[in-house]
Amino acid sequence: MAAAALTREGGEDAFRRLFRFYRQRDASDLRGVVDFSVPGGQVFRSQLSISSVSDQDAYRAGLQPVSQWKAYGLTGYPGFIFISNPFLPGCQRHWVKQCLKLYPQKPNVCNLDLHMAPEKTVDLWGQSKEQLRRKGSSKWEPRSLLEKLRWVTLGYHYNWDTKKYSANHHTPFPSDLAFLSEQVAAACGFRGFQAQAGILNYYHFDSSLGIHADESELDHSRPLLSFSFGQSSIFLLGGLKREEAPTAMFMHSGDIMVMSGFSRLLYHAVPRVLPNPEGTALPSCLDQALSSDLPVGSVVEHSSDEDWQVCAKYLQSSRINMTIRQVLAEGQKFPEESGTNGKGQAPSEDNHHQENSRAKRHKRNTD
Repeated sequence: MAAAALTREGGEDAFRRLFRFYRQRDASDLRGVVDFSVPGGQVFRSQLSISSVSDQDAYRAGLQPVSQWKAYGLTGYPGFIFISNPFLPGCQRHWVKQCLKLYPQKPNVCNLDLHMAPEKTVDLWGQSKEQLRRKGSSKWEPRSLLEKLRWVTLGYHYNWDTKKYSANHHTPFPSDLAFLSEQVAAACGFRGFQAQAGILNYYHFDSSLGIHADESELDHSRPLLSFSFGQSSIFLLGGLKREEAPTAMFMHSGDIMVMSGFSRLLYHAVPRVLPNPEGTALPSCLDQALSSDLPVGSVVEHSSDEDWQVCAKYLQSSRINMTIRQVLAEGQKFPEESGTNGKGQAPSEDNHHQENSRAKRHKRNTD
């Protein structure tokens, strides 16, 4: 009832009031949170462009045929599409491993680069895997470097100081993630989408993501894609102003969100990470191993049992989110800039997630 009352209540920073409500550890009233596994109310089925993605290309990306996807929209949020876990059995494991083992590697950029010498952040996986594998349930155990990871940037690296991307701070975008993103975008009606920048977020049960809108990309006509793996979370989607109270919804492992059109520039946030609703250490969709017969040209690779043990241990208390963006329109270039090398970073490791810095720096947070 409290959440419902806050949702109806507008006025100055209505978004923040609801954020704080769900941020509370004892906020047990989750009846107002939209659950896309139970359509109804403001949830409706969304039509996809089935002919835009062949079954073979979907398989190559580790996805079910688009005709089998369960996609939904929300009344009042045109351009917002929620896709309930369209991944084939075992395929989520590939993306989790990439986010923990491959994507944090140089030349990509992560929050640990702000505090450590470059040689110390070269192989976070190698420095953390044994410690993670042996990790018990005590919260007093020291954290591994992977557990201290908060964000990684790919492609055009976001400048946290200027809130801009630039041509001279760019590294190759991962080809497997680009292919996955292109298929999802095409299925949602955005053929020709180019994955040019990515921000990976690493959440734990005490993490949150502040209220912000993603405005830094030069081409707002292309969608923002969001992929989630591991534990669940509450996602808040608001309006063009913070005075508009947001809608709360659950995000579970494998779920994809697409923000396009009107919804592309809306304020949003993640106030809370929740244990997966099945009550098990990991969601059942992560228990399944990858099929032995992958299609020709698959971008998904098998994970060794050893690697997956490390990933599974990490995910028992964590959630990983990948957001993929097209920064420039076809043929567009960055404006000439002076006085910056494009390499500014976020001012602190924890500002990206913690609520107490959100008021001053919410625009620096990016999911």
